[in-house]
Amino acid sequence: MGGSKQRPAYEFVDMNTAGPGAVTTAFANQVAYCAAAGAHITARVVGGIAEVLASDAKGALLQRVRGWQGAPLADALSLRVAGGLHALHLSGAAPELAPIYGGEDADDAAVIADVIAEHEAALLPWLDGPPQTNEAGRSANFIAAMLWLAEQGLPPRFECLEIGSSAGINLMLDRYAYDLGGVSVGPKHAVMAFRPEWHGAPPPTRDIAIASTKGCDVAPVDLTDPAQALRLKAYIWPEHTVRFERMDAAIRAASERKPDIVQMNAADFVEAELAKPQAAGTTRMLMHSIVWQYVPVDQQARVTAAMEAAGAKATPEHPLAWVMVEADRSVHRHKLTVRYWPGEAEETQLTWSHPHGADVEWLA
Repeated sequence: MGGSKQRPAYEFVDMNTAGPGAVTTAFANQVAYCAAAGAHITARVVGGIAEVLASDAKGALLQRVRGWQGAPLADALSLRVAGGLHALHLSGAAPELAPIYGGEDADDAAVIADVIAEHEAALLPWLDGPPQTNEAGRSANFIAAMLWLAEQGLPPRFECLEIGSSAGINLMLDRYAYDLGGVSVGPKHAVMAFRPEWHGAPPPTRDIAIASTKGCDVAPVDLTDPAQALRLKAYIWPEHTVRFERMDAAIRAASERKPDIVQMNAADFVEAELAKPQAAGTTRMLMHSIVWQYVPVDQQARVTAAMEAAGAKATPEHPLAWVMVEADRSVHRHKLTVRYWPGEAEETQLTWSHPHGADVEWLA
């Protein structure tokens, strides 16, 4: 495939591994994952936390992380701690972190150990829930999937349903403009514009329309609330400065017109939405990005069952699609996969991509 990147081989990593050694493995995998994505400061922070965990340092936070009861990789445990540290840095509450985030020399483990000890009360709540990893750049994958689905003969008018919407940044994808390997999509006066580094053939050139967008989250984030916006910014990898600019643009867009998000778990939301009437000539599309690992196994089963049951009833005038942008930890990349009914009910991979949409390798 012309222009495709060579990816090194990695050992398979089971996201759901728990028990002895799982925390150490999860932190090491996250360091490698961040390094592969060019997030060297975040890799450095996670590595520093791992050193503290391996030391004899004491404290409630360290004890809770060391004895994590769930699957630390699937739970993104390392990023929960790193997010808390980044929030302390962004707010100015821990100025001693500045050399690390500034890319300067420092004894990372010693600095991080001191910050954890001093700010433990502020950091502990960051362990209580998964990272809010909303990133507008991932929406380029969703748009590419719509172009491909239209090429397969599905109606090019889409009703988009998203699980794990967080602040709903990707629910505003109809307000963004895209250049996908030379294929342009989106409004003339866009809130944001995305032009990922493209490898391989371009996606199909098709006219598509987004009829509606609606999402759910167990803990929706209000972008117009400064405190909640800071939490989202804390999960942005600090070396990716363009993502802070995108977040500010998303905050402005949400202030003009909020995305449609309901507080609901993934399974309840999907079942409820699939039960509603579907307009003829419109493709109903479930989408999610870096969410599936956080959905409890029983809910994953319910979502899958609901989609497959609805897919069995789908018709050319009332089709159904399932578009996923999720991490493949064995190669430290993200992949875009699609299922659709009636038609290709089996999963088809369309892309490999950077975690935040910086580059896309088209496979279809």
